[in-house]
Amino acid sequence: MRRRAGHRSFLAMDTAISVHGLRRSFGDVEAVAGVDLEVGHGEIFAFLGPNGAGKTTTIEILEGFGERDAGGVSVLGVDPAQATSDWRQRVGIVMQESPGEQELTVRECMELYAGLYKGPRPVDDTLELVGLGPEAAEKMTGTLSGGQRRRLDVALALIGDPELIFLDEPTTGFDPAARRDAWKMLDGLRDLGKTIFLTTHYMEEAERLADRIAVIAGGRIIDEGTPATIGHRDIAASEILFSLPPGVDDWELPDDLLALMQPERRDGRIELHSAAPLADLTRLGSWADGRGIEVGELEVRRPTLEDVYLRLTAEAAGAPAEEVA
Repeated sequence: MRRRAGHRSFLAMDTAISVHGLRRSFGDVEAVAGVDLEVGHGEIFAFLGPNGAGKTTTIEILEGFGERDAGGVSVLGVDPAQATSDWRQRVGIVMQESPGEQELTVRECMELYAGLYKGPRPVDDTLELVGLGPEAAEKMTGTLSGGQRRRLDVALALIGDPELIFLDEPTTGFDPAARRDAWKMLDGLRDLGKTIFLTTHYMEEAERLADRIAVIAGGRIIDEGTPATIGHRDIAASEILFSLPPGVDDWELPDDLLALMQPERRDGRIELHSAAPLADLTRLGSWADGRGIEVGELEVRRPTLEDVYLRLTAEAAGAPAEEVA
């Protein structure tokens, strides 16, 4: 995964968010069952989990809008349950849905929100950062496209120049091009040194943006790491997929490759699970060359972040990962 120039390791950062033993129940349902996590200043932290996992409850507590039954929480050095208006000036929030002020232009809306802060960012600079130019600034907010509305939501969260930004599903409903434009915008926030607490159902988005990822299921953090290491993804076996020409049977493969072969075919192709894909590809190529044949539809793939996420959440639910679609 591509890392940004000048990116600091989490261990070198001060802590922006610290949570220990967080618990919250609703009746007999324990929505959050002892969550521990830490987020460093200046990093993008992705918080992933299925619906009902305790994700929203946890975030609401971090934002100061939800109560907790037990546990310690510090956000920018303050307990959100005791947060003052000064603390709220340091935090920006982009909710999943935001109706906005339909009867104001984009610029008027930004100026209205800027008036709520002691040291707001310049309106034009903030709009430019999120990709809303002069023409968009004069539009009524009620006439904006979904993507433009989402950009305005981020701009409104940024106008107070916060240190920490909570982004809840920031690109839901975006087409692929708009989503990639939004990623560039979020890279710009990283360059400003902002700390971002991100939730998303798009695994590609988490992999592209996040410095670290935590997965929550059943009210507990079930794994945490970088996009490359979470779920032991960095050492997980790769898959080698290929087909053989007519008249050549898979049992003719070398014994060491037969030992790696999965019993079921994928799209009609043979599948090998390999911990050393380069060496196994070399053996496959040497065998095919010695037989004077070509293997077709050759593909090598390592587990995607989505593969890892589905496996982790399936295991947490007590179901085999292959049963999760």
